[in-house]
Amino acid sequence: MADTAPRASLATHEVINQPPLPGDEDWLIDDTPLREALDREAPAWVARRLAPLGRAVGSQRLQALGEASNRHPPRLRLFDRHGRRLDEVEYHPAYHALMHEAFDHGWHAVAWQEDGRGGHQAHVAALYLLTQAETGVCCPLTMTHAALPVLRQDDALMAHWGTRLLAWDYDPRARPSDDKAAVTIGMAMTEKQGGSDVRTNTTCAEPDADGAWLTGHKWFCSAPMSDAFLTLAQTPEGLGCFLVPRFLPDGSRNPIEIQRLKDKCGNRANASAEIEYRRAWAHPIGAPGRGIATILEMVQQTRLDAAMAPVGMMRQALREAWRHARHRHTFGRPLSDQPLMRMVIADLALEVEAGVALGLRAAQAFDKAVDGGDEHERGLARLLPTLAKYWHNKRGPGFMAEAMECLGGIGYVEETPLARLYREAPVNSIWEGSGNVICLDVLRVMARHPESIEALRRELEAARRAQADFDRALAELDQALTLPDETLALRARWLAQRMAQLLQAALLLRHAPEAVAGTFCRSRLGPSPSPAYGVLPADAPLAAILARITP
Repeated sequence: MADTAPRASLATHEVINQPPLPGDEDWLIDDTPLREALDREAPAWVARRLAPLGRAVGSQRLQALGEASNRHPPRLRLFDRHGRRLDEVEYHPAYHALMHEAFDHGWHAVAWQEDGRGGHQAHVAALYLLTQAETGVCCPLTMTHAALPVLRQDDALMAHWGTRLLAWDYDPRARPSDDKAAVTIGMAMTEKQGGSDVRTNTTCAEPDADGAWLTGHKWFCSAPMSDAFLTLAQTPEGLGCFLVPRFLPDGSRNPIEIQRLKDKCGNRANASAEIEYRRAWAHPIGAPGRGIATILEMVQQTRLDAAMAPVGMMRQALREAWRHARHRHTFGRPLSDQPLMRMVIADLALEVEAGVALGLRAAQAFDKAVDGGDEHERGLARLLPTLAKYWHNKRGPGFMAEAMECLGGIGYVEETPLARLYREAPVNSIWEGSGNVICLDVLRVMARHPESIEALRRELEAARRAQADFDRALAELDQALTLPDETLALRARWLAQRMAQLLQAALLLRHAPEAVAGTFCRSRLGPSPSPAYGVLPADAPLAAILARITP
């Protein structure tokens, strides 16, 4: 057989002391925290169904597709060769192949086809894995998944769109929905003058007997090649929610004009656009003037995904750093044996363990809250995605920088995935409400749904007296919750962080090995927590923590 390996004997030197090229791997089997969380929290069918996906995302085929889709970002085609308006976005074949991997296996639909029996856990675990192939496909996957609770509020929309939205298929063609068996859904909410303050939107809807006609500009339209978009516009009754299809009922193009594609820092495989509604036809959803309340059904779902995606990216970065450290020698021994490197990578591993535990617990609450469900779980489902979205995304950029530093200079170049992950890290923190907006939402939940705080307290109480630093931090939180509202508003970031970290700690104390749970509590909740990774107690059981990164 021919030797096709890269040449190590070059003209002036031998390539030594470099890690071997990775082969096909199974990224579910080698992910101990994820497997343990699924075994603990989810029905057995979830892990079985995820098994092929774990092998797929760990394959060199999908990793190459992810790299190619980033190196060849989407292009805008406004007109055809004869000057007719197209308003289409062209994607590289690698992007479409990844979309098929996600949609052909139903990961956008699984939460709605299992009636609360683990569907949300399956969905977020799949998103966590798919993120490690390429994050760009996760945006349309998330929005299509999250659109269903909104469409369910209108029988006519569900009759037309529901089966197409739930179909296990991906059809990228720019065709009327009547001609397609499967569709994707995007969203277009924010405008230049308002951003997160959508009540200041100026896009207007003129209702008539057949629906409504929209005129206005949207500053961000996510996944502009979707078959329809959920959007907000002003009506005589106030801000309303609408579904805007790309094609009119007669099969002609709806006048949704793409102005330009955003030149983004990261998330380059996925297109984001500025669009203009030029009397675009739309179907109203929900009660007149109740657009925000209607769209919140989608936002709560997308926030859960935005909480889990950064954990997937952190897991990928951790794997790259640990692979490099195990195969690289420095100062006479493997880098993975150097004390300070072990400290850094063990600390990164703790963050992934905590993120997986919190993300899967939030998804379990969604499943148990289906159709009314358990009051305790309903309370958690309101609060946990918000806490997890805030904290996981605050931890992400620093995490990527540390993982990049573990590789040295090669980590900073585009041939490793770490540079891509570093650019990607801030996006989920900004999407669906940046940090301050999320913290204000935590305060709103506290004010309007005190049962959510009581549910959180019960979760935390289950771990009381398991670890001294945890107990002290919990007492501090209890004291803070008695402060006046004006003081809590100033401490909203501290409050969201502390709630998230305490819940992470409680889950680890109840379910993870003592080496993981105890070290997490001491380093995050102890008297001198460090803002930097790699500052663990000197007696931390590093070997036990590191052994859990990969089998």
